[in-house]
Amino acid sequence: MRVLGIDPGLRNLGWGVIEVAGSRLTHVANGIIHSEGNDLAQRLLSLYDALKRIVVDHAPDAAAVEQTFVNKDGAGTLKLGQARGIAMLVPAQAGLTVGEYAPNAVKKAVVGVGHADKGQIAHMVRFQLPGVELAGPDAADALAIAICHAHHLQSAGRLAQAIRGAA
Repeated sequence: MRVLGIDPGLRNLGWGVIEVAGSRLTHVANGIIHSEGNDLAQRLLSLYDALKRIVVDHAPDAAAVEQTFVNKDGAGTLKLGQARGIAMLVPAQAGLTVGEYAPNAVKKAVVGVGHADKGQIAHMVRFQLPGVELAGPDAADALAIAICHAHHLQSAGRLAQAIRGAA
């Protein structure tokens, strides 16, 4: 199964694709989409077009997006929410289920603690996906989101299997 992780951002949207085979995770691709345009609508359209190409090129089976945290800048939070909407819309249009994870849940799943910094996340992504060349911190975060979703899917699969076995 292929999992697409997305770290939404209006200027820089990180993405990463991993292959999941049992408990084995393998890096497929990662990158950062830099939005283009002078106004919000153009930036959102450029994110949409680029993310759509990634979904077509890498054919993921599932996707996951980091949840937005609310900060002091309400306008900035709203713009990030719009970029997050694009990050959820594109995989949904492709027929994928989209998982959502809080930043602390992603950090805990990948690093082991919920308040890890970007350097720790990148280090653990490199550890879990040997040989990966990270396009940058946003791509590392996106791969961490994909890893978190893969762990969640594996746990859900084991739970469903146990329930079927008990029935």
